[in-house]
Amino acid sequence: MEVIRRSDCAPFVAQDDAIIRELCSPRNASVRNQSVAEATIPPGGFVREHYHRTTEELYYVLSGMGRMTLEGETRNVSAGDLVVILPGKRHRIDNLGRDPLVLIVTCSPPYTVEDQVMVG
Repeated sequence: MEVIRRSDCAPFVAQDDAIIRELCSPRNASVRNQSVAEATIPPGGFVREHYHRTTEELYYVLSGMGRMTLEGETRNVSAGDLVVILPGKRHRIDNLGRDPLVLIVTCSPPYTVEDQVMVG
């Protein structure tokens, strides 16, 4: 049985400016076809616009309030909302609240820096 503790996953700042804890990926577990991370966006912060060439991504909002922009369409999101992001779709998310915006981000195939294309 594999159990990965959040406290064992060091946070880092990703190229899109999110604070990431990679909870499960081929880099730290036996999975091969997906990855799961916790992303934190501080108050006033945002994840810069980008897309993924092959990765399908899901954003599940754990806490906070944000504005999700996906291919030019904008919607407010909050705890309990899930955003589906298909490969090639430009997206960004802004923290609209006074508290951190915290997301669970899943990727299939697993996230890689090479697959992420920064737009701006």
